[in-house]
Amino acid sequence: MNNNKNKSVIDHNKHKSSRPSNDKIPATISEQIKKLKERGCVIENEDCARETLKYINYFRLSNYFEPFSVSKHRYEDGTTFEKIMQIYDMDRKLRSILIAALEEIEIALRACVSNFHALKYGALGYLNPNTFTHSHNHQSFISKMNYLVDCNEDREFVKHYNSKYSGKFPLWVMTELFSFGTLAFFFKDLHSADKKAIANDYYGCSSSEMDNWIFCLNELRNYCAHYNRLYGNSFPVLPKTPKDFEPELKPDVFGYIVVMKQLYHDRENWNERVVKPIARMLKKNSKAVRLSDIGFPENWEQLLTFDLAAGS
Repeated sequence: MNNNKNKSVIDHNKHKSSRPSNDKIPATISEQIKKLKERGCVIENEDCARETLKYINYFRLSNYFEPFSVSKHRYEDGTTFEKIMQIYDMDRKLRSILIAALEEIEIALRACVSNFHALKYGALGYLNPNTFTHSHNHQSFISKMNYLVDCNEDREFVKHYNSKYSGKFPLWVMTELFSFGTLAFFFKDLHSADKKAIANDYYGCSSSEMDNWIFCLNELRNYCAHYNRLYGNSFPVLPKTPKDFEPELKPDVFGYIVVMKQLYHDRENWNERVVKPIARMLKKNSKAVRLSDIGFPENWEQLLTFDLAAGS
């Protein structure tokens, strides 16, 4: 028994001694500023930069220099700390605009999917594996539903259905616990005919387009919710280009906003709450922002705006 104990200590010490010798060493704010300067960043007001780095992590802020990097340790000429901060603030405001619109899209999707499924298969039809495709892992799905209920047991409507209805949640209630990701997988696993009906009746698109677009918006929603950089970034899912739309979409901010437009149900609100605020923001930051970094073509406003007079 003692031998085992000694062996444990020896192994632990061996593990400690095998740690890499090049562990990252934390840098002071002065050292962070020096590093930015060495890489070509012009800092006009060091006091302001110092105060900024007290409240914005250097690693986070340095990520915003990526679109302006010409090599691993060098920024392009004209890169200033003030310009990067302007883009940082613009990125934050853009996330706010998009997350508000994504909320409306997600709530509408929950309603469309749950209404269709419940009317066709019943309030508890989602508990029946036959309402999904053969590739659907129903055991995993039910475990997920139970997990969502357990995690939200203190919410009033969950308490109500647990106590009065023995934990039997109609689909339109259960979807209130869905994340965007859960909703995406729920739609993906529906029967082909059901997906086609929902996509066509509610959004005037194909089921393959809607499948893809929901997953795209799930990615965008996660980026926004976790405060990730949108400017100059690309996303992992390539969006399907809507029919009769030019140019071909890319996995950048513009491409994903076009996808949002396809699934946004209130056209007037879209123009007022999404397109116009983005236009004002880009105009205000026109000296710092390069439209190409976010995939915006010159006629982006025309492409993103609903023509209300034409009903399209």
